[in-house]
Amino acid sequence: MTMESTNSKPRELVVISGKGGTGKTSVVASFACLANRPVIADCDVDAADLHLVLSPRMTESHDFLAGHEAVIRQDECNACGVCHTLCRYGAVEMSESDSGVRKFRIDPVACEGCGVCVRFCPEHAIDFPESLCGEWMVSQTRCGPMVHARLGVAAENSGKLVSTVRQEAKRIAREGNHPLIIVDGPPGIGCPVIASVTGATLVLIVTEPTVSGEHDLERVLALTRHFNIPTTVCVNKWDIDPEMAKKIEDAAQQQGATVAGRIRYDRAVTLAQIHEQAVVEFQSDGCAQDIREIWQHLTEQFQNMERESRPINEQMHNGMGTLIHRTEAKS
Repeated sequence: MTMESTNSKPRELVVISGKGGTGKTSVVASFACLANRPVIADCDVDAADLHLVLSPRMTESHDFLAGHEAVIRQDECNACGVCHTLCRYGAVEMSESDSGVRKFRIDPVACEGCGVCVRFCPEHAIDFPESLCGEWMVSQTRCGPMVHARLGVAAENSGKLVSTVRQEAKRIAREGNHPLIIVDGPPGIGCPVIASVTGATLVLIVTEPTVSGEHDLERVLALTRHFNIPTTVCVNKWDIDPEMAKKIEDAAQQQGATVAGRIRYDRAVTLAQIHEQAVVEFQSDGCAQDIREIWQHLTEQFQNMERESRPINEQMHNGMGTLIHRTEAKS
């Protein structure tokens, strides 16, 4: 089952969830195996785990520098305490020796990188280097190239790291003429999720038939609706509570989303992960068949979107041609 694009620009399918643990990454791994020459992007940078199934072979590694962190040069500090007084985040710590000598240092965890201490230090004794917040990698997998990242412990700017991963995935897709980018997005509705979905061709939300799954789905649907992104929903482990699954599907359709399908509960998912495989590689029946049917639905949805956009593109092309013709006639 292919998902070829007639445009030079690759399509981008982003898979997200309202909460963690819904099976989003397992679904993405199976999609990567079913797709034709995809580029895979793991944008769940706070807790990346797609590599556990796809076993990537890293070919590139890059430091991720974002934000700044103040550092006091002790040999030039006169212990005036201006930085300690002005810091609103309590990041400047003061210690005093038995002889009464004061010493100031900046707690790197508490520092927000605002730069106030750097600006007002009378001795100009505070450096303000960029912070090393993590790393991003380019790897090869059995399914295709993969861009993934690791955010540092207690590091910030996860949204910027997600944007970096997506930009690199798009570059690889364009240069290699790959028709599709499959993005494993983070859960929730925060900054990294927004950075994952903006500008996407289609968003698939994976949810589960629970009260929390229903509540978090509503929040994610509100987010994709705000950014006017086509959205479809699938209920994982639907047979645990069929009544709740139906309720979630009805609510999703009422909010403008389509329903891509259902995935049954299947212990084969865990067995496949133990063998470092996607479930569609591990077996052909059970939930693997459900995922294949959802993939077929997404393929058809992409094709419909392509057909609907074609008349608009033709109108724009014809309108531009008319404008050029009129301009040439006037000249």
